[in-house]
Amino acid sequence: MESTQLENIEISADSLKANDHGEARDEIEIEKREIPLVEEEEEEDDTDDITETSSSVTDKSSINNDDVVKILQPHSLLPKPEAPRGLSNPENNNNDNENDMSLIPGASSIGKFIRERSNEFSVAIVKRLSSLKENSNDDKDKDKDNENDVTQFDLSGLKVIVKHKNDMELKGRISFFSRSNCRDSTAVRRFFREKGLKYVEINIEVYPEREKELVERTGTSSVPQIFFNDKLFGGLVALNSLRNSGGFDQRVKEMLSTKCPSDDAAPASPVYGFDDQEEESTDEMVSIVKVLRQRLPIQDRLMKMKIVKNCFSGREMVEVLINHFDCGRKKAVYIGLQLARKHFIHHVFGENDFEDGNHFYRFLEHEPFIPKCFNFRGSINDSEPKPATMIAQRLTKIMTAILESYASDDRRHVDYKAISNSEEFRRYVNLAQELHRVNLLALSENEKLAFFLNLYNAMVIHAVIRIGCPEGAIDRRFFFSDFHYLVGGYPYSLNIINHGILRSNRRAPLSLLKPFGTGDKRLELAPAKVNPLVHFGLCNGTRSSPTVRFFSPEGVESELRCAAREFFQGDGMEVDLEKRTVYLTRIIKWCNVDFGNDKEILKWILNYLDATKSGLLTHLLGDGGPINIVYQDYNWSLNS
Repeated sequence: MESTQLENIEISADSLKANDHGEARDEIEIEKREIPLVEEEEEEDDTDDITETSSSVTDKSSINNDDVVKILQPHSLLPKPEAPRGLSNPENNNNDNENDMSLIPGASSIGKFIRERSNEFSVAIVKRLSSLKENSNDDKDKDKDNENDVTQFDLSGLKVIVKHKNDMELKGRISFFSRSNCRDSTAVRRFFREKGLKYVEINIEVYPEREKELVERTGTSSVPQIFFNDKLFGGLVALNSLRNSGGFDQRVKEMLSTKCPSDDAAPASPVYGFDDQEEESTDEMVSIVKVLRQRLPIQDRLMKMKIVKNCFSGREMVEVLINHFDCGRKKAVYIGLQLARKHFIHHVFGENDFEDGNHFYRFLEHEPFIPKCFNFRGSINDSEPKPATMIAQRLTKIMTAILESYASDDRRHVDYKAISNSEEFRRYVNLAQELHRVNLLALSENEKLAFFLNLYNAMVIHAVIRIGCPEGAIDRRFFFSDFHYLVGGYPYSLNIINHGILRSNRRAPLSLLKPFGTGDKRLELAPAKVNPLVHFGLCNGTRSSPTVRFFSPEGVESELRCAAREFFQGDGMEVDLEKRTVYLTRIIKWCNVDFGNDKEILKWILNYLDATKSGLLTHLLGDGGPINIVYQDYNWSLNS
């Protein structure tokens, strides 16, 4: 047994001299694996026999080599042998007493194993990198021909991916004219996005002054009209034809390989911060209001045991009108009534329009709710109010254009940051100031319904941008109750629009009071009957709410039904037939008075389900068994 062990060691040393580094390493590993096999055969012997064997080996070697013990040196890539305990250099022992791993049983074996594995890993990396270098030199010409390919190198424990840059860059400009709610324009926009091509969109609903340019360049006002640099390409039909023939990419390279001949040649990009020059008609009452603002004694008064700020009496106003405009008292009272109906002034408690006497009034800009109105920017819009239908239409078109540009195709994700930096949103905020004194009573029932649905969804986008997403209960209270718009002379929060107008003055969830008190003028705008579909047309900016959309007055009923169908066919309702359980959105629980009892709710939902869910729910309703209704948790995360 002793001679066998020595022969193995000598063979390993000879193989190290004869073979290269890699082969020597492999043979050493083999020999190391054979030696423990010898030890395993002698496990039955006691420790003393093992000691004698090792000593006899030493004796034999010393006799054969003139009393000199020869130590076979391992290969340079292998770890150095460790001296037995007690034979190491005393100097080194003194320096390493604190970290002497030999005192820990099995520590030398662990260290040797770690070093062996690290050396093997190092050799593997060196060999792999060398082969990669040779391959890269041989395939250099081949890689040049495949610049768009992705090359992947797999190393042990390391993955390197090199992506070659595409040198083809479009130097020209793609631009196209569009409209809001135009299917062809949506198709063109989606095609360019899928191709990864940058484009300039000119929505003539947002930039109405550009419609004249569209007609001059194309001879028609129809959209979409696509331009490659200064050359008219055509509409959706031309785009589909070129795409189907497979020549689109080549055509793009040809037409956009050079820059535009001049900035005026191609349709210009919309410029941020410049509004259209519109003719504003000044209200005929503005000259009178300016005089009253200067001459009336505006101050705080005591009325009904309350301090009323920034007000004046009806008698004081009548006296100023008589003295300055040289009119009679009856004429002065009539002027006061006209100013009140146009929302230049209000009674401090809303008790009347205007009367001569000791009644107190204040100007609209002095109302205490004005600081909460985010469409008020320093002064009241004194221009002659435009028709409510016109303002509503313009707001709807510009907000639709915003969604088409900065929301996902399914409208479930909205890029609020991009909206806040856009020219479209800046124009929307300016346009919202025209709501200050608009006459909403002139709207029809469907126009009112569409107006307040759209106003709610637009205000939510504005609120998220200005004050952020409502994460906690306190934030939600501020978000829904304290973010106001000044509309038609009165403040409107999200809660007032939802529960006061659309739900005909019904209490909000967890609220003991109705939004409107007795005699509130805003209650005149509420519908006589609540339409439960409105809950699925309102998006409050969260992931559990319906998707954001805007409605047209002529199609608001059918569009609401479509919104409800989309909501219930998605995550708004689920049926578990085995558990006889229906999972419903928590919106229905919050406003269950609008839907009826549980059985009526399920029957009502049947009208808005797909075939699968409708069949499951019909089966549960028809067999006469009990049905459990579980309301889903509401996800308040932002739909961004």
